[in-house]
Amino acid sequence: MRLDRFLWFARLARTRALAQGMAQSGQLRLDGRRVERAHLPVRIGSVIAMARGGRVEVVQVAALPVRRGPPAEARACYTMLTGIDGQAGPQ
Repeated sequence: MRLDRFLWFARLARTRALAQGMAQSGQLRLDGRRVERAHLPVRIGSVIAMARGGRVEVVQVAALPVRRGPPAEARACYTMLTGIDGQAGPQ
């Protein structure tokens, strides 16, 4: 699945255009590598790091969504690897 589609389906970005912009601006890291293209593939187990609100959030892909569903369905597609305070650990 494309990175921008995953971010949008998983509700980590409000719109697909914002997800594409995040990827193209270099704000994301996919499995430790800086991302500059929105079409990079995301697989189950991939780790995505993103800067949001002055902090870094790290998520691991748990499932690939087939649609942009309700928030509870979207949250089931990833696992947070950093807490709200930026410390490592599940949330």
